[in-house]
Amino acid sequence: MTVTELKEFLTAGSHVHLIGIGGVSMFPLAEVLKGIGMVVTGSDMHENDNVDHLITQGIDVYLGHRAENVRGADLVIRTAAVHDDNPEIQAAYAAGIPVFERGQAWGAIMMDYRHAVCFSGTHGKTTTTSMCAHIAIAASIDPTIMIGGNLPLLGAGYRIGKGDTIILESCEYRNSFLSFRPTTAVILDIEEDHLDFFKDLADIEHSFRTFANLVPENGVVIANADDRNTMDTLDGIDRPFITFGLGSYADIYCSEPTWEKGLPTFDLYHRDELICNISLAIPGLHNVKNALAASAAALYMGIDPRFISEGLKSYHGAKRRFEYKGEVNGAKVYDDYAHHPGEIHVLLKTAKSLGYDRIICAFQPHTYSRTKALFDDFVQELQLADLTLLAEIYPAREVNTLGISSKDLAVKIPNAEFYPTFSELEARLRDLAKPGDLILTVGAGELNQVADALVSKKHKSKVISSI
Repeated sequence: MTVTELKEFLTAGSHVHLIGIGGVSMFPLAEVLKGIGMVVTGSDMHENDNVDHLITQGIDVYLGHRAENVRGADLVIRTAAVHDDNPEIQAAYAAGIPVFERGQAWGAIMMDYRHAVCFSGTHGKTTTTSMCAHIAIAASIDPTIMIGGNLPLLGAGYRIGKGDTIILESCEYRNSFLSFRPTTAVILDIEEDHLDFFKDLADIEHSFRTFANLVPENGVVIANADDRNTMDTLDGIDRPFITFGLGSYADIYCSEPTWEKGLPTFDLYHRDELICNISLAIPGLHNVKNALAASAAALYMGIDPRFISEGLKSYHGAKRRFEYKGEVNGAKVYDDYAHHPGEIHVLLKTAKSLGYDRIICAFQPHTYSRTKALFDDFVQELQLADLTLLAEIYPAREVNTLGISSKDLAVKIPNAEFYPTFSELEARLRDLAKPGDLILTVGAGELNQVADALVSKKHKSKVISSI
């Protein structure tokens, strides 16, 4: 079943059932579908805040997956974690109810918007999508937004608007973004990742080129001129094409940034025309590049430059993107979602530029396959920290058939230590922490729990009472 075929089902009065409705990009989908007048039901294995929210919106949610849950549905939409052996999928097939993927649903929804702006790339998607969201909201264009993280401005990872613009973070994993229908496709960078799905870098580049080719003739592809893989991937593409970069070789570029307390200020140019001055409230040259990408998309949408400047200045980061958590024993504690060697390189380089005495990095690798495939790169990049503390690998969707452990990384990395449990790692960080230190908890798994525990006032009061 295709995205175009799905579009025909998205009509008021039709009954859609969402399997995995409590997921991060499924529950806002439920609200969008309800907003167009559809009857929405759903199921999930566990109750969570998302499920509770949907119930308050009048959406029936079943806990547990059972065949009878799809009864009466005109179509079913599933999250990527739901496979054909799911009893609700089997019941839908048996009853002749069409089954679609979540990505197809978002793709069909995009077809109703004048501007469908999709941010893709190996790194920086959440930050750049969030920056563009700030710009769009500053410009009062009432956008619909879908982000793979929590944006404080929204108090969530999504926003349901009534304007003619939809802004989405677009992930390449399992080619999910190939179901999208972008009018603006932004490609930030391309590296080897998700090698449990893609064969190699060439396979990844082919996927991104296919994504770029989804843009219509009246749309645009916006690409990072400073990323060689991106430019090679898009070489000769027959779609309208503009670039962003740090120098005047790009269509959208900036002056040399000036830095104050680690924060950049620069002028934004479009083909030698001064557009506006931008001051960011987050550090790092990589965020200058992210701001250029967001600005390029905003300019193509026709947003006034003053709102680009205003929106970017108001952006202080998304959850788990160099997020300040607090202090422990005088040390500053930040949490970051970085889980690829390229992201770790940028994170640690940025941290080292901020003037701290020591950078202590606590890292939890994400998936066995990524750790195995990029092992040498992880070893190289984690040496940028003064001290690296490793938690055991977060398995996510995988089983450890490779026989790999974070302990293997610790053996290869100078000044590295391995801790099999979070409680041991937390105790070591607490023992190490002193004024002048920057402690980073890093990874896409659950290591943020350690950051929360380190700065917990409850823990402090407990310690005081025990003295």
